Amino acid sequence: MAQKRVESLHGKLIVSCQALPHEPLHSSFIMGRMAVAAKMGGAVGIRANTKEDIAEIQTQVDLPVIGIVKRDYADSEVYITPTMKEVDELMEVKPEIIAVDATGLLRPGNVTLDDFFGQIKEKYPDQLLMADCSTVEEAIHADELGFDFIGTTMVGYTKQSKGDRIEANDFEILRKIIAGVKNRVIAEGNINTPEKARRVIELGAYSVVVGSIITRPQLITKAFAEALDE
Repeated sequence: MAQKRVESLHGKLIVSCQALPHEPLHSSFIMGRMAVAAKMGGAVGIRANTKEDIAEIQTQVDLPVIGIVKRDYADSEVYITPTMKEVDELMEVKPEIIAVDATGLLRPGNVTLDDFFGQIKEKYPDQLLMADCSTVEEAIHADELGFDFIGTTMVGYTKQSKGDRIEANDFEILRKIIAGVKNRVIAEGNINTPEKARRVIELGAYSVVVGSIITRPQLITKAFAEALDE
């Protein structure tokens, strides 16, 4: 069933509806309404953080969900669905896809990505998984492990990708990933114009995730305000 639902994502827009505790729109209720607005605008999927937000979103829209839990641990830099605790939480609401950090960094407790992937597949063998990667090498490794979807989510957010931008050189990193993997690639990260979203689909991305430029009004406002202060 989940496989069939995610087919609707092909060539289309996924909107990331997230607000962290320090942000003004932090509220499961608000994220649910944000998902409604995204659907009204034409989104065919939602990416969301925490089982609480996902549960609310599921009451508001009948769209496939990419679920994550962002949580910090003292012994690891990995914060996107870092342990089985977060996976278990997400399975309570059963998003169609669960995304995890696949950057190759050690997870809490010094668990490797390979071991973590194995743990998930052993406990939830039918669950679709997305790898949030920051480099071409990480994407190829995640593909070899067997992730159903390969994402560019972490490009520029890790030490090994510092200074990289997904849109640089006509999405060179994305093009290399698409050429190097067998599974479906979801473009995500700094895709902040309709033109960029269209371009990544033209280049062969299965789908595109757009977040802050749609769902974080404080950042959108900041761009306008700073332009007037120049």
